[in-house]
Amino acid sequence: MIGRYFVSLAILPLMLSHCTPNKIKNMHPHTNELINETSPYLLQHANNPVEWHAWNTQNLEEAKTLGKPLLISIGYSSCHWCHVMEHESFVNEKIAEYMNQHFYCIKVDREERPDVDAIYMTAANIITGSGGWPLNCFALPDGRPFHAGTYYPPNGWLKLLETVEQQYQTNRAKLEEYAAQLTQGIRLQETAISDTKSEKLQAEVLIQAVEGWKKNWDMEDGGMAKAPKFPMPTNYDFLLSYSHHINDTYTNEFLHTTLHKMALGGIFDQIGGGFSRYSVDGSWKVPHFEKMTYDNAQLLSLYAKAYKQNKNPEYLNVITKIVAWLEREMLDPKGMFYAALDADSEGVEGKYYVWKTEEVKKLLGKDFELAQRYYHLGKEGLWEHNNNILLRKYTDHEFAKNEKMSEIELAGKLTTIQNILLTERSKRVRPGLDDKCLTSWNALLVVGLLDAYKATQNKKYKTLAINCLESILGYQKQENNLWHTYKKGRSTITAMLDSYAFLTQACLEAFYITGKAVYYTHATELTTQALDKFYDAEKELFYFNETNELIIRTTEVYDNVIPATNSVMVHNLTQIGLLQANTAYLELAEIMLGKIQSNILTYTSGHSNWARAHLMYTYPFFEIMVVGENATQIAAELQQLDLTNCIIAFSQKSSDLPMFLNRFDPEKTSIYVCNQGACQRPVKTIEEVLKIIQPKK
Repeated sequence: MIGRYFVSLAILPLMLSHCTPNKIKNMHPHTNELINETSPYLLQHANNPVEWHAWNTQNLEEAKTLGKPLLISIGYSSCHWCHVMEHESFVNEKIAEYMNQHFYCIKVDREERPDVDAIYMTAANIITGSGGWPLNCFALPDGRPFHAGTYYPPNGWLKLLETVEQQYQTNRAKLEEYAAQLTQGIRLQETAISDTKSEKLQAEVLIQAVEGWKKNWDMEDGGMAKAPKFPMPTNYDFLLSYSHHINDTYTNEFLHTTLHKMALGGIFDQIGGGFSRYSVDGSWKVPHFEKMTYDNAQLLSLYAKAYKQNKNPEYLNVITKIVAWLEREMLDPKGMFYAALDADSEGVEGKYYVWKTEEVKKLLGKDFELAQRYYHLGKEGLWEHNNNILLRKYTDHEFAKNEKMSEIELAGKLTTIQNILLTERSKRVRPGLDDKCLTSWNALLVVGLLDAYKATQNKKYKTLAINCLESILGYQKQENNLWHTYKKGRSTITAMLDSYAFLTQACLEAFYITGKAVYYTHATELTTQALDKFYDAEKELFYFNETNELIIRTTEVYDNVIPATNSVMVHNLTQIGLLQANTAYLELAEIMLGKIQSNILTYTSGHSNWARAHLMYTYPFFEIMVVGENATQIAAELQQLDLTNCIIAFSQKSSDLPMFLNRFDPEKTSIYVCNQGACQRPVKTIEEVLKIIQPKK
């Protein structure tokens, strides 16, 4: 019934859109309510002739009073097709007048309100089988949706508006019935997981899951065997941990092929650093040029962990350039990081990043031919309109060998070439910057930078991470409250579970690196608050949001580009449970995993962070506590090793924290190796530790 009813409204086919902000200034003499917001995306629409309203309880109550249907339009600042639709439809006086007359129009930044986006994206997926942004949803005044779609060209959009208005006036009872059914469909999706009985965890499930997943892998170019190709760091992070336990050559080859091809491809900014959101093709060549901090935070962690595994210099190059980009272009004066860079500049996607061959030749002079071969200008790098996307086919080691030059000589040449190109590029009109700082994404960056520090011992990475974390804790965390977003001295929007989950993770990692108990205390406080605000004992899962302004409280269980908040909470509960011998936390985490176990088997890519947590319960996992005068040095050496199956914490002095209690001896440094609370006799050397924890494959 839902599908049939949708057909009567679907004037034009839906277009799945993945998105990025533009800098074309809206010259219409209009100002709406969005002018008071801090979100760059909402501010971009503040001068539309459409009378946009922000999503808040006051406006939702006003919509009910007026009795108009809601038109909820959701996007984000770096969404290319969002801006196309704005300039085609939302600045069109005729269309805006019709929208204002017949609808109560609400604009939502999905990055500010992921809880709102989740509900209406689910509606779109139920109706159409797909989703994307811009997401345009029609709902009754009480918020229950009855139609949803993505991008519409102006004529189709106006015709759809007229059809919806006619249906609302003449067939209201049918819309009410349909909205009730659709809302029930959203609710049923919510209860599907919570109604699942928790299973006993079984190690063989993960092997079966990976074996079934292999048929989707692209062994030539890496990633999944389809286009477009999205970097999925959560997937590869699991496979890194999985390969630590399982001797699986095929999986290891796939993993490193993926990391290798991504690092050489156009999806990675070869001179400026940072990965784009995704590649439109199957070989990582042509990026959708927007850069998101959440992608790069997790990819920084991933390449750091992979570098610890095999010391591949290409991975180190990726780490170095991601951090350089973050520091150069994304760092807020307070030490946090901005959200995103647009794909567009001067209204053209990718214009900031691509090169004409002749332009490069003029800039580089005698070094041009080397650069032409290195970046494949005019050949594999050639794109549309005779522009080149800088990419590589060979590692520096391979290229130097082909060129019959030393790697040191090549490195010197490349430094000169890249500095010239980067300096010239910086003179161009820059892509739009989304300058809000999100607590959850910044927490991911703290983890990424600390992982980079562990892998390289570069103290700058540690400094950037701790400065960022201190800013989050100083500006965003209050006694019993956490803010979701920060911009220019203003903290707004009560945090949802993602901020609590990722900030807890960041605090734990900071504790492991610095040994400062204050970070452990923050982690335990945040976990206690998350349990109080979001946990549902009947569902045995965490809700995503705390408020009651939405038609449904959602539960996030599917790992996507960003891991599901519930899977992150399993990791947090497990680590804190082990650190403080809290069996209640460990039992809760195991119950949550048991509810998801069958999903890991049938849909591994969508539950890979759950699967990584599963490894902690079904394969050897160790808590390593280093206590004594030399604890800092020994812990740093351990953290630099490829030990994905360990928690490593340290203290140089006597401590009342549970993991260090009664273990300090001022005359020696001891290393305690424990497994689920069962501890070996303390040892003194790293070699002795490795004998205990090395997995038997």
